[in-house]
Amino acid sequence: MSDSEAEETKISTEPVDNAWAMKIPTFKQEDNPHGMVEESSFATLFPKYRERYLKEVWPLVEQCLEEHHLKAELDLMEGSMVVKTSRKTWDPYIIIKARDMIKLMARSVPFEQAKRVLQDDIGCDIIKIGNLVHKKEKFVKRRQRLIGPNGATLKSIELLTDCYVLVQGNTVSALGPYKGLQQVRDIVLETMNNVHPIYNIKALMIKRELMKDPRLANEDWSRFLPKFKNKNISKRKQPKVKKQKKEYTPFPPSQPESKIDKQLASGEYFLNQEQKQAKRNQERSEKQKEASKRQDERRNKDFVPPTEEPASSSRKKVEESSSSKVDVKALKAKLIKANKKARS
Repeated sequence: MSDSEAEETKISTEPVDNAWAMKIPTFKQEDNPHGMVEESSFATLFPKYRERYLKEVWPLVEQCLEEHHLKAELDLMEGSMVVKTSRKTWDPYIIIKARDMIKLMARSVPFEQAKRVLQDDIGCDIIKIGNLVHKKEKFVKRRQRLIGPNGATLKSIELLTDCYVLVQGNTVSALGPYKGLQQVRDIVLETMNNVHPIYNIKALMIKRELMKDPRLANEDWSRFLPKFKNKNISKRKQPKVKKQKKEYTPFPPSQPESKIDKQLASGEYFLNQEQKQAKRNQERSEKQKEASKRQDERRNKDFVPPTEEPASSSRKKVEESSSSKVDVKALKAKLIKANKKARS
């Protein structure tokens, strides 16, 4: 082996600043001339409504996997798809890629898009969103927010991340470069946590413009990105009467007076039994007098005559009404005069 070839095969163990900028070397058949030792297989189930489509495209699936020396089986009775390696398979990771392809096809991704996952620089991510929101109405609204009017929001996410995104049931299937998949997952999870996707779309658009300027490559971009505050007001019902908090004092509240303390303050403690009984009787009689007085007032309320207005005010009213009356004689004379003129 020459020195130049030795330098090329030398693996760097130093820390990497930007992992996305690294070039992954292609895996060739010469790297694994002996092939696979054991057979590997993966199976996945698909829903009933996908049966017709899969039956139509299955010859194309077999043809596509045959290029990578893989076998594919479709079992319509059990509703499952199976991919297996063969003796000729030389790429150890292609079976994982084939598994992802049949998973995507089971989640309603068309075959034309799903076969792209077999490429080295393309990956897939199936994001489960069914358990992120407990109420079904909220879940449907937030999922629709992710799609947008006429699919506009979903299309903008696809253009900014270079990924194919499909919202189906309780999952979101994404297919594209690994960096784009990470961005799609962040947008989907934040949308289901009640953050509108337009905020993340704006941030991605600004980042794309900043990437074009080489002077900002080593600078912090946080000052350029928009900062959005959560303005959601709590919908909890507020009490009608709010209790005002008392000022904090380190000292405990004073001990309430006992019955004996109150008797000592009023002097009742020093009275004998007869005097105490006499005082209680007096209080009882006073209460009875007040109660009987209130009862008499309530009974006599219906017999109290209403208040009448003074005579002077009634006269004024009569005068005002008489002044407001029309002079009938003058009006008759006026009408007769008008009729005579009309006849002449």
